[in-house]
Amino acid sequence: MSDNTAHEEPELVQLLTPEGELRTHPDYPFEISGEEARGLYRDMVLVRRFDTEAVALQRQGELGLWASLLGQEAAQIGSGRALRDGDMAFPSYREHGVAWCREVPPRELLGMFRGVTNGGWDPNEHRLHLYTIVIGSQALHATGYAMGVQRDGAVGEDGEAVIAYFGDGATSQGDTNEAFNYAAVNNAPVVFFCQNNQWAISEPLERQSRVPIYRRAAGFGFPGVRVDGNDVFASLAVTRAALDGAREGQGPTLIEAFTYRMGAHTTNDDPSRYRASAELEEWKRKDPISRLRAYLEKQGLAGEEFFAGVEAEADALGERVRRECRELPDPAPLEIFDEVYAEPHTELDRQRAEFADYLASFEGAGAEGGR
Repeated sequence: MSDNTAHEEPELVQLLTPEGELRTHPDYPFEISGEEARGLYRDMVLVRRFDTEAVALQRQGELGLWASLLGQEAAQIGSGRALRDGDMAFPSYREHGVAWCREVPPRELLGMFRGVTNGGWDPNEHRLHLYTIVIGSQALHATGYAMGVQRDGAVGEDGEAVIAYFGDGATSQGDTNEAFNYAAVNNAPVVFFCQNNQWAISEPLERQSRVPIYRRAAGFGFPGVRVDGNDVFASLAVTRAALDGAREGQGPTLIEAFTYRMGAHTTNDDPSRYRASAELEEWKRKDPISRLRAYLEKQGLAGEEFFAGVEAEADALGERVRRECRELPDPAPLEIFDEVYAEPHTELDRQRAEFADYLASFEGAGAEGGR
């Protein structure tokens, strides 16, 4: 492949411009009511407020770490709202917007980053698996689950589809590429949703891939599409179409949501050390919330009363998040051994007993309550 071919401008599905103008696309016909559009706006504003509060809580020492989604709200809310109730999602560790769509209480997300739970929610209840810290492994988990769905016969127009979320850095991992291959050869009903936020920690995209990420799908034998990840309408429409195709037997799809990480990789990171401030300013002009607000205002679908109401709701959410985080109870020390294995395990029992004896050796500290 020549350099010119490798670096030609990739196609991008965009339905809502940064100025708030609605476009049509021949492959993704899209209609949305005013109520639905206002709901997407509310989702993004509330998720951003939750994220902002979580960053502040970490700075105050209330959380050990936080991975911010700032700037990626449209990709997550759009794709999250494309899911049906019975679909299953496999996140990485930044999908707070998807968790919001799957009705995972914010306090359950905070618990893991506060270190008081090992996960915090029931994946079967919310149809969202626990956050995955190992980069890219969830792509294999999703593929295996999708193959199980296929073998159980839970496919068809009203059947179950699966989606796996990961970042651009995960596409360099073997697990992700193995998942692509398994999904392709088994025609598994799974959608791979890559949030390309341009930076794999401190490594830019050009150090990750010679060609646009969505084009990798062709090498495995299934379709790939690049969507404007700051366009909540496009994220919704493209993900919905891919999920419908998966459940109808068309196999996997790779969606590359082209977006930008406005904040740090995590609260342990300092992005000013490796990226230019001008780049950040450029992406601020593509803010996903601002463009949807512009659309609502231009179409006469929302006025100041609506926007003020959403802001008031965000303020209330912020207060609740701060309070619930600080009220999360510390676990008893021996709870670390709970729910590690589904069945009794001799070695784990030995370790639990050994740790209990250790705790009991401290004056005034019982095995269940010592801190």
